[in-house]
Amino acid sequence: MLIEKKESVIKNYAIHEGDTGSPEVQIALLTNRILSLSDHFATHKKDHHSRMGLLRMVNRRRKLLDYLKRCDMGRYQIILKRLELRR
Repeated sequence: MLIEKKESVIKNYAIHEGDTGSPEVQIALLTNRILSLSDHFATHKKDHHSRMGLLRMVNRRRKLLDYLKRCDMGRYQIILKRLELRR
């Protein structure tokens, strides 16, 4: 299940064939994992170890978004709209 979901995210956000490393793909994958972990914390409130992993993912996504904003504002705005992220 997870592999198919990951492949579909990569396919939806890839810029070209075989693209897995572009900032858009990385941001989309991190957003997907962050949302799944947020649901996990609704039932497991005391899982502090996973919460630290969540914070690392959020920080990594923030750095990628900052990079994209610095390099290409148009792509940055498109990815924010597609993922419905607030900024």
